Amino acid sequence: MQAGDLLWTPSPATIDRANLTHYRRWLAGRGVELADYPALWRWSVENIEAFWESLWDYFDLCYSQKWTTPLASHQMPGAAWFPGVRLNYAENIFARRDDSRPMLLYKAENSELISYSWADIAEQTRRLAAVLHSLGVTAGDRVVAYLPNIPEAVV
Repeated sequence: MQAGDLLWTPSPATIDRANLTHYRRWLAGRGVELADYPALWRWSVENIEAFWESLWDYFDLCYSQKWTTPLASHQMPGAAWFPGVRLNYAENIFARRDDSRPMLLYKAENSELISYSWADIAEQTRRLAAVLHSLGVTAGDRVVAYLPNIPEAVV
């Protein structure tokens, strides 16, 4: 094998079903025609504010207030993205809740596939929130955990 040889290329059917293809079609419906991934990448780096604004709209995020600009400062490091806006990660995850599908599928190398429902994760999240509240954690406090890539990490 030569350096730079492709190990795998997705089939046209796989590409057609990809989330990135769905996003490109969504953009096309809003007047941004991008033929392929390289065109999307080029557009994203040449139109950085429009790109991030489009992602915000595409994912239909729940947020505290409407932003006035997607990027207040281009200085790196120190860029200011969506200034003044607050997001709640859990709120955005559960806003897309679909009880007809599993919320999480987990497979460790040494175990069978485990499926977690939205109700499972919601209940675990409620229990963890209650414990944190009982320990005096309030809105605005930061809680940090160092976990491996396991289901409990999403809670």
